[in-house]
Amino acid sequence: MAEAPPSERRPSGFANLLLHLHPRVVPADSLRLSRTFGLGGAALVLFAVLAASGALLLVTYEPSPERAYATVTAIVDEIPLGAFVRSVHHWGANGLVLVAFLHLLRVFYRGGHLPPRSGNWIVGVVLLLLVVGSAFTGYLLPWDQLAYWAVTISTGMLDYVPGVGALLLRAARGGAEIGPGTLARFFVLHVAILPVATMLLLAFHFWLVRKAGGVVIAHGVGDAAAPRGPLVPTSPGLTRREGVASLVVIAAVLLLAGVLDAPLLSQANPGASPNPVKAPWYFMGVQELLVHLHPLFGAAVVPGVLLALLLALPWIGGVAPPSGRWFESERGARWVAWSGAAGGLLALAAVVANEPLRRRPPWLPGLAPAVRGGLLPLLAAALAVCLAAVLARRRGGTRPEVVQVAFTFVVGALVVLTGVGVLLRGQGMALAWPLPPRP
Repeated sequence: MAEAPPSERRPSGFANLLLHLHPRVVPADSLRLSRTFGLGGAALVLFAVLAASGALLLVTYEPSPERAYATVTAIVDEIPLGAFVRSVHHWGANGLVLVAFLHLLRVFYRGGHLPPRSGNWIVGVVLLLLVVGSAFTGYLLPWDQLAYWAVTISTGMLDYVPGVGALLLRAARGGAEIGPGTLARFFVLHVAILPVATMLLLAFHFWLVRKAGGVVIAHGVGDAAAPRGPLVPTSPGLTRREGVASLVVIAAVLLLAGVLDAPLLSQANPGASPNPVKAPWYFMGVQELLVHLHPLFGAAVVPGVLLALLLALPWIGGVAPPSGRWFESERGARWVAWSGAAGGLLALAAVVANEPLRRRPPWLPGLAPAVRGGLLPLLAAALAVCLAAVLARRRGGTRPEVVQVAFTFVVGALVVLTGVGVLLRGQGMALAWPLPPRP
């Protein structure tokens, strides 16, 4: 019997599964690497890697302060490839936080947050919060000095939330201090509640992407009959690229885990804190704010305002349909680059200028600390952001371009603050050069 031509062959079971996740055809323009950089798919692969490695770690781990550290050391020292699996889980979690953030930036700068995709933008922001929450709840489980004190300083930020801070702090810790209740809560959140919520929301997220017709395609790609440009079969056009990208992501995590072990300090000791005590890197921007601002503003007001603005971006950016281009225009791309650099440099200058001031008697002593160390710096930062937006507007920028300029100014500042906190804060949270002195 003659073999059926490729176009008439029935897809295999695996191909059927992939074709249920994707439409049968996709725009050829959506297959270009520069369109998405594969960030959404990379996040999904990292989530799967974390699920697999986490399941292996659960075979030995015991979530109690008496046994947690001992079981982790047993995984590292006694179980074959245990240290490697733990490193895969550690670097996969950090990679997922970074990739999810970069994916959010990619969607924003492509205009994928604008109507009619604004609902999926909200879902994406919530997914990013779930990813950060999953990484943070897993941070405590080794029960070593690094984990214990990082979670102590991070949960302590909740106490500054007006009105409900003390309640949130006790809810997070399961008591006044980090202890068995904290570990139990973090364990259940990390292995059950947050992963299930993430999987359900991921499914909804992908369904919304498919319902919207896939990734945003730039205007003018196709003609009036085919505005999204020429179409190609999903298999093998898209599925083969996804397979290759998945292998690259997995290989990168395995290589990193093989070269760098996951950190593990001595067992948690509530009576002896390390110096300095730092939050996980994805919270270091907030901790750096606490170094300079009144706690009410550094831990509650500024993060709350930024999160509210992030959720409101689809409605701030205008009602025009997304263009699908990077940065709306070449002119807008230049403005975005300058705005990000300006935000970062201004943040660095403020850190350096404030370092000697915060160790001296307070300036303007007649003002309330919350006004002097919170409201006035916040107003100055808001003025700088508005100035960047006004300059873009006066040079003929469109509304989406102006929003991108303001957004990038803030992102540049937050990236620099995070970098300063991670790399340049030494004992007593004083500025310190990260490299050891030459002998």
